[in-house]
Amino acid sequence: MNDDPISFEQVEALGISRQAYDEVLDIVGHIPSIDQLSTLLAMWQASGTDKSLYGWLRGQQHAVERDEYLYSSQAPGVPEPRIKECLDIARQICRDIAVLPHPDPMPTGTLLYMVGNISGELAGSEYARKCLHLVDSAMATGGHDEDCAYIEMILQALHSSMMVKQHVAVAAGGIFMASLASTAPHGFDILVPREVRLDAFLFGEEAGRYIAAIDEASDDAFLLKLGEARLNCCFLGRVTKGRIVVDGYDFGPTRRFLPPQEQVPWPSA
Repeated sequence: MNDDPISFEQVEALGISRQAYDEVLDIVGHIPSIDQLSTLLAMWQASGTDKSLYGWLRGQQHAVERDEYLYSSQAPGVPEPRIKECLDIARQICRDIAVLPHPDPMPTGTLLYMVGNISGELAGSEYARKCLHLVDSAMATGGHDEDCAYIEMILQALHSSMMVKQHVAVAAGGIFMASLASTAPHGFDILVPREVRLDAFLFGEEAGRYIAAIDEASDDAFLLKLGEARLNCCFLGRVTKGRIVVDGYDFGPTRRFLPPQEQVPWPSA
């Protein structure tokens, strides 16, 4: 992964205006690396590029004041954790929910999408119970059964046609654990949409969401099929070589989030 910061001259060579570059700085809070900027560009391209990059960024509900997110009604008054705190949350959840390396891990660079609606719900999650100590009743998921069956049917069809390499339902541990299950023993580099709380997106367990892994060559066809199926999706990021990165923050080697295993061929970090 290339973590070196880039200059505006390098950005300008990619066809990005000063105005758009300044907006990127507002979003990520620092000069982005090439990988971070590439992920933002991929998100913009996945949206259909019917707007300029700057226009798209301005329409994404990115608040000028950082960390102004929509708060879940299920956790009023609960401060939103910073990205460094999410690292500790992830470690705690991984101690309680074991994920083993996938027998057929996705190659480095594979694209990761979340298929389904973005959710800011925390109720009933492992995170809410064990980290926030919220005692709300478990989230009702019955209304999601039909949606889950439909999404599963579409993704299975795309899997059978080799367009989707792998798909995993978001369940215990939320998108973080589903992404880990999809990519281990490799890892993932993802960005969190600014419309929702950082912790709710990563660790919320609302049903009706899936992580889909696809080859870059299948990207356009995949988005076209989802559009035909009237399914929402959100570009997350890519499979990495043995590390986990969230919003540009390096969580460290993937093996730290998995139970100890003997004779596992770990990729070099």
